Formats: sequence, C-alpha cells, structure tokens
Amino acid sequence: MIKNEDLTEDIPTKKYFAFGIGQFSDAIALQMFTIYIFTFYFTVVGLHVILITIAFIIWSIWNSINDPLLGALSDRTKTKWGRRKPYILGGIIPLCIVIVLLYTPPIGIPVFSFLYFIVIIILFDTFFTMYDLNYCALFPEMFQDLEQRAKASAIKQVFTVVGLIFAFIIPTLIIPDLTSDKYLFNYMVAAIVMTVFILIGASILIKFGIQERSEFSEDFKTAPPILKSLKFSLKNKNFRIFIVMNLCYWYVVGMLPIITPLYGRFVLGIGEGEAYLLGLLLGIAFLSAAGFMPFWRYVAIKLGMKRGVMLSIITLIVTLAPFLFISNVSTSFFAFFFVGLGISGAIYFGDIILSAIIDQDELEIGTRRDGGYFGINALITKLSTIIVIITIGFVFNTVGWAVFDPVATENIIFGLRSLMFIFPAIALVIGLVAFHRFPITKEKYELLKLDIEKLHAEKREKQRKII
Repeated sequence: MIKNEDLTEDIPTKKYFAFGIGQFSDAIALQMFTIYIFTFYFTVVGLHVILITIAFIIWSIWNSINDPLLGALSDRTKTKWGRRKPYILGGIIPLCIVIVLLYTPPIGIPVFSFLYFIVIIILFDTFFTMYDLNYCALFPEMFQDLEQRAKASAIKQVFTVVGLIFAFIIPTLIIPDLTSDKYLFNYMVAAIVMTVFILIGASILIKFGIQERSEFSEDFKTAPPILKSLKFSLKNKNFRIFIVMNLCYWYVVGMLPIITPLYGRFVLGIGEGEAYLLGLLLGIAFLSAAGFMPFWRYVAIKLGMKRGVMLSIITLIVTLAPFLFISNVSTSFFAFFFVGLGISGAIYFGDIILSAIIDQDELEIGTRRDGGYFGINALITKLSTIIVIITIGFVFNTVGWAVFDPVATENIIFGLRSLMFIFPAIALVIGLVAFHRFPITKEKYELLKLDIEKLHAEKREKQRKII
C-alpha cells in the first residue's frame, strides 16, 4: 500500500541503498543477456550470424511495441501497492526463469535452435522490461532535486558496476572457455547461480527500497491515453536530442561486453582455461567506473548536466583508442582500466538527464509520465543492441567470419579491433554533435527546479485535502 510519506525532506541513507540495490539485479539480468548471448549462440550453439541478426531484428520489432506500451500502461495504473511495484514484483520471478532458459536451447537442428532463440529473447525482453522500466521510473519520482538525484544516481550506479562485475567474473569462473561447445552445461549452471543474486537484490528493493510519493497517486487520472502519451513524448525536442545521444552511448556500452570475449580470445590470445581473464578485464573496466563515479558527481554539480555529458563523451572516445593497437593481456589491463573513466560518465548521467526532461514535461502538462518516457528510453537502449548486432554481422560477413571458425585471419583480427574502437568512436561523435543542441543548461535547470518544487507543493496540498 502506498505510504503518504513526504520525500521532499531528507531521505534516509538506507533508503538510497535499498533502492540502489535494485540496480544490482537489473545489471546482472541485462548482462547475462548482453555479454554472453551472442558468443553462446554463435560459437557454442553454432547459429549462422545472419540467423542471429534476423532473430534480433524480430526482437527489436517486439521491443517497439512492448517497451512504450508497458511504460504508458504503468503510468495509467493504480493499485493499493502503487503503480510501479506490481510490475516489478510480477516481472522478477519469470525473468529469472527465462535467464536460465536462455542457456538451455535445443542443440543439433539449426531451425529449432533459431526458433527457440527468437521466442526466448522475446520472453526475456517482456519480463525484463516489466522490472527495469518500472524500477527506473521510480527514480525521478522518489528523488526530486539535483542533489538527491546526484546522490541516488551515484549509489545506484555503484550497484550497477558491482552487478556488472558479478556478471563478468562469476560466469567466467564456471565456464572455462566461452567459445567451446564442450561447456554447454556450464552455461546453464552459471545462469542458475546468477539468478540467485538477482533474486536477492530484487527482494531487498521490493521490501525496503520502494516508496511511491503520495502527491503523484492521482496522476493516473490525468495521464493521457497510451498513443497520445507516446506522441507527446516524441514531440518533446529535448527528449529527441537525449535519445539520439543515449542511443550512441548505449551502442558503445553494449558493443564492448559483447565483443570482448571474441576480442580477448583472438586478438589478445586468451586461451582455454583462461576465460576468467575476460571476466577480470571487464571487471576492471567497470570497477574503475565505480571508482570514478564521485568524479562525475562533482562534474555534474560544478559544470551541470550538459557540459558533464559532453566531457564524458570526449573522454570515452579517447580511452577507447588503445583497443585499435594493443595485442597482449598485460597492456589490455591498463586499457580496460582507463576506459572505465569514460564508461562511468556514460552510466552516471543518463537517469539525471532524463529526470530533468520529465520534470519539464510535468510543468507543461501537469502530470508525471515517467513510465512513458522510460518506456521509450528502454526501447532506444535495446535498439542500440540490434544496431550492435547488425554492425557485428556486417563486419563478420565482410571479413569472412559469418560461420564461426576457431582460426582467425588478419582480416578477422582487424574486424574485431574496429568493433572495439572505430565504430564506437563514430557513434560517440554523432552523439556529441546531437547533444550540443541540448537546451537545459545548469542555469536553466536551477529555474526548472524552483518551478517543479512549487508544482509538487501544490499537488501535496491538494492530496492532503482529498485525504
């Protein structure tokens, strides 16, 4: 049941942590899909890269319906448990089951493996969106000003990094070689182990971390119909600029973990029994990202969101450059450490920027539509995955690696290098140019903050009169 607690006052630190640990589960679930799914179905199951690409195109079509629909539906929901919690609770158990099923496909008949792959990734997306979208939508509702959001985002993203490290390292300790079909059973065991961690984090979130604000409890009455909500969101110029930048960001953040297992195996020479080194490399990148979070929080407060995002994009381009040249594991540790600085900024600013856009939207129409915006943003984030897969498919077909071959040519090695730097750098430049036009500067945000606080005070007063 919704508690009428006023979260405009100081929020207990334990509430920040209880909310933030939900991101631990979110990160593990997403990375169990993102990091391993391509390598597993390409090298272990043996699907042709074109079939994998077709499956992801079908998946992206489902995303275009599922994500915005669930977001708008969430905004129009009212129950005694609130409008977000029922979806989080209803999505988490099926999500864990599907994660295990991702790694238990039928083997031997390609058409069956292909059809199974399509169905299971669609199911994953459905239940992951139920959890992720509504968890993300709580962020701007619970935390109202830049200081609260900076603190909450820092804690939340530290849990993101911890979840990523778990997802990188633990499965690679269970699976000796990520590219060998001998370890099909190990993949399933790793999936089961990781779902235990997902359930632990989600349970803490549901029990202690969710607090829906009373002043928004009547917003469902004035929330626009689903199609109109989508139209309003996409007409928002600030949001359109944001989704271009965010698409480019997540293209890069998605590309790195997908390609690293193959990059490590064929460029860096990591062999059988050394898969843990892949986990360590990715773990170092995201552990350093956690260490750099306070730096980006300082940047956000001192320079504002816009300049902070632009600085983080430039930083990420520079720190990705070494992947075009390195050729051994020892130097790669330094490269992965420093790329964490750029990744840290990419992770940190997303929720803060989108929350400011939602605040401005609320001022214009009088109703918070967090779910609608986060639904479209979830679609954009996942769209980056299909662009990653299409890019990989294009490169692999170009260099003669459409079907997995454990012997890599020089062309294949260059293709892997280009996927680690050239294509990400192009995407980031596009994102930088687009975000240069973002109008909410530090000064404009301070004015926006005053207006939104006034509106929320009016909503609280109205809610007290109803009670």
